[in-house]
Amino acid sequence: MKLLLHACCGPCSIAPLRLLGEEGIEAFTFYFNPNIHPYREWAKRREALTEHVSRVGVRELPAPEYEVRGWFREVVYREERRCRLCYRMRLFETARRAKKGRFDGFTTTLLYSRYQNHEAVIEAGESVAEELDIPFIYRDWRENWEEGVERSRELGIYRQEYCGCLYSEVERFRPRAVKGSG
Repeated sequence: MKLLLHACCGPCSIAPLRLLGEEGIEAFTFYFNPNIHPYREWAKRREALTEHVSRVGVRELPAPEYEVRGWFREVVYREERRCRLCYRMRLFETARRAKKGRFDGFTTTLLYSRYQNHEAVIEAGESVAEELDIPFIYRDWRENWEEGVERSRELGIYRQEYCGCLYSEVERFRPRAVKGSG
């Protein structure tokens, strides 16, 4: 099986790539994350992913240029649904590329994170799969979370401190005393 793995960063790709390889699946990575802000953060994560996949011998599709405008158009004034909209946007582009590249299916490292809405990721993946007629390959990699954390530290791979979007950055770094005060 040839699979396109949407990857949000280097650390989150460690366990999924290892596990897919153990299953005999030929995985390629695809970095499409217009949600990540600011640009420097986006570039650091892209570089960390490229560093890791080259180290383990996995091929990656070229990352599209940073296109934050489309992401903002998708989520502004719909912030309460932003994660679902963002998952769908990223998985749609991944599925489109997978179909164009004649992959057998697609999946995402978002299924590895303990911090993502797992059910919403599945829903987005399945919806896009049906729409574009390409299989969404589901795997629950959350139990391997610590492996990715420890291995990325051992390898010195850049680890981010927030999900990536401007909203999550504010949620992560805003002092607790003012959270929820608007």
